[in-house]
Amino acid sequence: MSSKSKSKPFKACRSCKALVDRDNEICPVCGSKDFTDEWEGIVIIIDPENSEIAKTLEIKNKGRFVGKVI
Repeated sequence: MSSKSKSKPFKACRSCKALVDRDNEICPVCGSKDFTDEWEGIVIIIDPENSEIAKTLEIKNKGRFVGKVI
């Protein structure tokens, strides 16, 4: 892990792209245990049904998500 990724306060779920606190062991959105420190961009979805960004990123829930999992 690079020093750049260590400075990130959150980790991303590889399955659903949810942005979660470092101490979470299970993703609160999808239940996955597969996380990464390698991600880019933050997207906050308020209304997933009417958000073009949510549709493009295939996000179905409200919350904080990453734009890209590396």
